[in-house]
Amino acid sequence: MKFSIKQKVFMEHLNYVIRGISNKNLIPILNCIKFELKEEGLYLISTDNELAIKSFIPASDIENIDTLGDILISGRYIYDIVKKLNNEIINIEEIIDSQVLITTNSSSFKLNCNEVNDFPDVDLSFTGDPILIDSQVFKTTINQTIFATSTQESRPALTGINFKINENLMEVTATDSYRLAKKRIILDKKIENNVEIIIPSRTLNEIIRLIPDDDTKIEMHIFTNKVIFKIKNLIVMTRLINGNYPDTNKLIPETYELVVKLNLNNFYNAIDRASLLTNAEEKNTINLEIKKDVMIISSNIPEIGNVEEKISISKNVDKDIKISFSSNYMMDANKTFDSEEIEIAFNGEIRPIILKYVDNDDLIQLILPIRTY
Repeated sequence: MKFSIKQKVFMEHLNYVIRGISNKNLIPILNCIKFELKEEGLYLISTDNELAIKSFIPASDIENIDTLGDILISGRYIYDIVKKLNNEIINIEEIIDSQVLITTNSSSFKLNCNEVNDFPDVDLSFTGDPILIDSQVFKTTINQTIFATSTQESRPALTGINFKINENLMEVTATDSYRLAKKRIILDKKIENNVEIIIPSRTLNEIIRLIPDDDTKIEMHIFTNKVIFKIKNLIVMTRLINGNYPDTNKLIPETYELVVKLNLNNFYNAIDRASLLTNAEEKNTINLEIKKDVMIISSNIPEIGNVEEKISISKNVDKDIKISFSSNYMMDANKTFDSEEIEIAFNGEIRPIILKYVDNDDLIQLILPIRTY
């Protein structure tokens, strides 16, 4: 293998595939990046056996191709070397004794190569009719839900995000059993067979970082035990989580005893200030009381002091309520909305609190209250 490429082009694609390498991986071969130089261009592949990323640099973006071939290089070392080189032409050449020579006009590095045949055989091929999703819609959807996934490995299903697709409706749900985030998306076309899968939150976090800021379509290819995403010249494979996801629709009420409408920024800022006088030992508990057309938000640490915030609201019925919840959970939920106003719905002091847009239920955030008595 021998080729020359601009540092900026090379670095862009190394930034993609380095995400397929886990810092916690103890298997040396999984810390490598596979280079496949073919007539059509250069393929870079990385995997940690749960996530695999394949990036393609077309021959038109490569300065010069002398000889084709495959090599396997330590991902972290090649990444750090190229990152620190000046924005100039980089020459990559496989030399004797299983080494690769990396040179510019002023720098020279030699790295040992690993045995290509030892790299896992990752099947990134796909056929058929993919599910198409707008890239920015997908990115926003994951950001609006992923924070609610669990970090407890004792319930593996809850460490991922549940995707349900029925005809052209996609429901994306995350929960850690104390809070829940659900987003509904209308797809461009209907699918023939219903889908329900659980994708690990860790790999979804990496995938949304790979999505460019421009508008494009993401292809989603679903298999029995994996999903392959195609994003322009990137192919990303993630394993699925086995298991049954809880039926979260039962947790969302169809009717509410009390619905209040209020300014989102005012509510978030009041919670944020009140959270200053909370502590983790008490689950960062905030108290909320509604009296007539005023919402009173308060908290206290007996040995420090207390705080009280008031917000003007409108409500659907002449009913008051007192309830408590985690300030952290409430602020996380608030951040997912992009409107001036939201609705907060209640069904008593011990039933879940529901946050949603005023005019639709496309995004629902659910938070369990905290009993303070």
